[in-house]
Amino acid sequence: MSAPPADAAPAVEEGRIAPCSGHALELEAGDELVVIDPLGEQVSDLTAFARDDTAEYLSSGRSIDYASKLWLSTGDVLYSNRSRPMLAIVEDTCGRHDFTLTPCSKEMFEKLYGEQPGRPGCEGNLASALAPWGIGRDRIPVAFNIFMRVEFDPASGRVSVLPPLSRAGDFVRLRAEMPLVVAMTACSAGQSNNFSYKPIDYRVERRRGARGDRDAGRGLRVPDRRRAPYHGVTTTLPRISAEWPGNEQKKV
Repeated sequence: MSAPPADAAPAVEEGRIAPCSGHALELEAGDELVVIDPLGEQVSDLTAFARDDTAEYLSSGRSIDYASKLWLSTGDVLYSNRSRPMLAIVEDTCGRHDFTLTPCSKEMFEKLYGEQPGRPGCEGNLASALAPWGIGRDRIPVAFNIFMRVEFDPASGRVSVLPPLSRAGDFVRLRAEMPLVVAMTACSAGQSNNFSYKPIDYRVERRRGARGDRDAGRGLRVPDRRRAPYHGVTTTLPRISAEWPGNEQKKV
């Protein structure tokens, strides 16, 4: 897809992803994407592909391997399957995310939640958002599950999905290290979101100036501002109620 002329591109782009849906966008190297939990305890599945060759994708295995830890936060880098930096975590007010479990899917809702038929889930919503770039469902990798809280029992290896630690206004700021196609969701899985389905906000800060401007701050760690609300998004928050899809609070 061709990019708009530089003089027509806004410096800042803001948006809201409705509950149980997804959205995709393009980033240039140096652009910063801020993913915001406006109401608290809401997961966003995020994945990315190299814009010049979408066979290169965000890799949980490479990222965890190079960071030597399961939980990635400020100062860590998310790598591609070709071991190239894709996204750098510049700022993180939550500090707890998951990079091990796959996006929820139609089959997962059928097997774990008893839905017949299952809803598309994050896998289907990511695929729908990425369709204009020719990326289908079978190419959706393990996502960076922003705000998702997964615990592991060290003795048995048992996995538990617990309510997110994110509070209203928590955010993650990611800097693109190459031209990317990025897709993200407002997660559809009740267990991941404490059985409440809410939106996810995002903000893109476009870096279209000189190379020095694009590289400003590269490699620097920013101060930890845990629990500081993010005030960059000015859109009005809607009333969250049982009218949202799947807000029946169904437990397994």
